Amino acid sequence: MHAIKTVALTKHYGHHGLPVHLPFLGPAPQPIRALESLDIAVREGEIFGFLGPNGAGKSTTIRLLLGYLHPTAGEGRVLGLDSVRDSVAIRRRIGYLPGGIALYDSLTGERLLDYLAELSGRPPSRRAELCERLELSARTLGRLVRDYSRGMRQKIGIVQALQHEPELAILDEPTEGLDPLMQRAFYEILDKLKAEGRTIFFSSHVLSEVERVCDRVAIIRQGRLVALEEMAKLLARRKRNVEMRLEGSPPRLEGVTGVSGVVIADGRVTCRVEGDVRPFLAAISGAPIVDLTIEPAHLEEAFLEFYEEADPA
Repeated sequence: MHAIKTVALTKHYGHHGLPVHLPFLGPAPQPIRALESLDIAVREGEIFGFLGPNGAGKSTTIRLLLGYLHPTAGEGRVLGLDSVRDSVAIRRRIGYLPGGIALYDSLTGERLLDYLAELSGRPPSRRAELCERLELSARTLGRLVRDYSRGMRQKIGIVQALQHEPELAILDEPTEGLDPLMQRAFYEILDKLKAEGRTIFFSSHVLSEVERVCDRVAIIRQGRLVALEEMAKLLARRKRNVEMRLEGSPPRLEGVTGVSGVVIADGRVTCRVEGDVRPFLAAISGAPIVDLTIEPAHLEEAFLEFYEEADPA
């Protein structure tokens, strides 16, 4: 069974975000196509990255999966349950961190976590471990949420999403507001959850963290899926930037498989290498190279390429 599966999942809005078919609006306004025919399948036990810029449709997709919105067309299933008919059952079995989480300011951190654990119907068996990793002390949890910084609020959001050991965690921009040390602690938490076979749906616009933690990634643009790939395969196809500094004649790179954009100037050679680097390495063997830099392929380059292909402008 897939942890998440969507089939032609679609969401359109009318004027100012209202549903299209309200009779008092008169003629139906031009719909806003927030999500268009999305097909994805998230395997159990994987960390699945859902990548796109702000406004691409990521949060709309999550709200559809959790039943907070109803689709215009298509369907979504979470843990084998229908996202419309079984939304309450779904929310009892998952952990959810919304983007820009809002908390009850009049409660202490501890009372807030207790309250949210009660809503889930499951004991917060993982809270102590999560609080220790995220440096949320008992003294901090005894303070009112209104006194928390943005980073502390985000930590509380992460704890409430994972404290009851959900089968599936849906995390929307989970590292927003965290400093680098806490980001690292969060990644370690995800690594442990993955090792235990938990499923994580990880929505983000931060390319580096998706590359760091995810097994597969879906890239969405203006509500449409433009790529769905294994992370390793996606990166393997990306072009690497190469720079060489030489003492002597440069190697002949014209016509070498995967090599493009060769520029030779002032004892330096720059180029791009796509795919398998072995033909390039064979071509430069024996060259008088003083220094060689091959930048690893990054998800950011893949992301930009897919967007340029979809809309060259």
